[in-house]
Amino acid sequence: MAELNFHPSIYQEVQEAYSWYEQQAAGLGEDFIGELEAACESIRSLPETWPKFGKRTRRFLLTKFPYAVVYTPSTSTCHVVAVELNRFAVASKPGSFPRDQVD
Repeated sequence: MAELNFHPSIYQEVQEAYSWYEQQAAGLGEDFIGELEAACESIRSLPETWPKFGKRTRRFLLTKFPYAVVYTPSTSTCHVVAVELNRFAVASKPGSFPRDQVD
């Protein structure tokens, strides 16, 4: 099973998404974190399974939330380079997700 290393900027991105979902409904942020943790476990178990996303990266799409985990696979260590909003999933619902909010 591969070890996961996370790019430092991921923690802020995940925290912002968690906070936004919790503001929408109590417990929704926890659901997001739970799905993200399950995705990470799947990546650790089978790092070469998900589709290529660029030359060296792969992308795991969350099923209940419009986010993707982008990582560089390896048999010993996978480097998670992003947990990002999947723009294709939110294109039909502008203003509905964290990054679509205007400050």
